[in-house]
Amino acid sequence: MSHSADPRPMTARRHGPLTGEALVPGDKSISHRALILGAMAVGETRITGLLEGQDVLDTARAMRALGAQVTQHGPGEWSVHGVGVGGFSAPDDVIDCGNSGTGVRLIMGAVATTPIAVTFTGDASLSRRPMARVTDPLEQLGARITGREGGRLPITIEGAADPVPLTYRTPVASAQIKSAILLAGLNAPGDTVVIESEPTRDHSERMLAGFGAQIRTETTPDGHRITLKGRPELRPQPVAVPRDPSSAAFPVAAALIVPGSQIRVPGVSRNPTRDGLYVTLLEMGADITFENPREEGGEPVADLLVRHGPLKGVTVPADRAASMIDEFPILSVIASFAEGSTVMNGVSELRVKESDRIDAMARGLEANGVTVEETPDSMTVHGMARVPGGGHAVTHLDHRIAMSFLVLGMATEEPVTIDDAEPITTSFPDFVPLMTRLGAALA
Repeated sequence: MSHSADPRPMTARRHGPLTGEALVPGDKSISHRALILGAMAVGETRITGLLEGQDVLDTARAMRALGAQVTQHGPGEWSVHGVGVGGFSAPDDVIDCGNSGTGVRLIMGAVATTPIAVTFTGDASLSRRPMARVTDPLEQLGARITGREGGRLPITIEGAADPVPLTYRTPVASAQIKSAILLAGLNAPGDTVVIESEPTRDHSERMLAGFGAQIRTETTPDGHRITLKGRPELRPQPVAVPRDPSSAAFPVAAALIVPGSQIRVPGVSRNPTRDGLYVTLLEMGADITFENPREEGGEPVADLLVRHGPLKGVTVPADRAASMIDEFPILSVIASFAEGSTVMNGVSELRVKESDRIDAMARGLEANGVTVEETPDSMTVHGMARVPGGGHAVTHLDHRIAMSFLVLGMATEEPVTIDDAEPITTSFPDFVPLMTRLGAALA
């Protein structure tokens, strides 16, 4: 997303049932990792299905700046000629990661054990987000890091010339922290170990193994333990990026709450560390069928058949939060149409995402007639048979907030308006035309 882009207000209104096939974009998390590991391998990595949202394009640009050859051959088809582990060169300019917290944190890890200096920046939203949770362990590996007060961008990393291996227990459940440390550990001698109190999304572990790294995971009395042996020669791999379950959540949600709807969403990742939303929706009584289960690019996938039907409120346990952390905003929209109350626990991490997503969703839902209660670590939505709508929602430069309220407006009695649809391009550039083809009214 351009830092200077003018706001683009948008309104969603009811317009009959949604029908058809929703070809959602490639998984954002896997797309970032494919580019970064391709750049750290020796030789050519071919990628198909790459998400071409702004967040991922910013990561591709960063890999070029660090010396890799990154080429687009067609829609979703890319190649990366890597420079090997420890082979990054100092960029000529700062690396601008736009709005992408995943991109900036993973790239910080990738450069932290290479003796070059790199300065990172981002847009206004990213510059407010905490980075110390990643930079603190990277300093323990030997990197020298300076930034704004509170560990915020812009940040300069001077990579370690003589990195040391690290055993680190993550303070919060975060795949970004884990992945940054593992990427840094690639160029450190010996074993780098990350210990999590609960498992987070495991795309990095799966892809590192695919590229030839020696990595093992085990459940121990001390927690979920990931051990990486440093200084491998990563082998280039073909990477087929499955469709993003977080992006699929938006047309799925719309079909569940718009009467008469039935849609199909093919090829969606069913990675168990990303499947919390769908587990929750089934508990709510959602009419979702998972067809043709298979494996693509080392990830389990399936085709989703989704029909509108009655929903009931549930309580989401805190230990499920890590597997659905990006989906709580759209779950709160679905919960608005469910019978009874939906309680979402363990959601404090949402307060330090692209925006304070708990506050943003609570205020926007209240503006549209929904009763919401919140605590620092929970959110309760009281469902109703008919949601009034008619309100205005502030997106705070957050793509998931923007899409969530547009989905809300597809089923409310009165239209719902958001202040800016421009952030949607960071993760789901085809969102508006895709939803329009299914029958949504967005303007």
